[in-house]
Amino acid sequence: MAAKILANLIVMGSGILARAFVQAYRQALQNASKSGVAQETLQNAVRRGNKVMTEQEARQILGVSEQSSWEEIAQKYDTLFERNAKNGSFYLQSKVHRAKECLETVYEAKDQPDGGTG
Repeated sequence: MAAKILANLIVMGSGILARAFVQAYRQALQNASKSGVAQETLQNAVRRGNKVMTEQEARQILGVSEQSSWEEIAQKYDTLFERNAKNGSFYLQSKVHRAKECLETVYEAKDQPDGGTG
């Protein structure tokens, strides 16, 4: 009998807590939309999702300059990629790979007959 009463109290209490949580969440969303926080958060999430590596960031990752030849970049890429493959840093390995991809597009554009303008 006492267990049944305790179970009923727990169920009722959890229902009250759930309703209070939902109400607080709705209020928080309303407050955020009024202050513009929700819109800013959404815009930041979109920016982070669409972030493309810049040429300068790619050069910093690979440790090359604007005057570096493609052969030097490829050699740096191979060295850094293999080091991270052996030591198990997948994150750094993926950054190195993305840097090489970024610079490939830059060098391909430079190699086009019209100078990459069209």
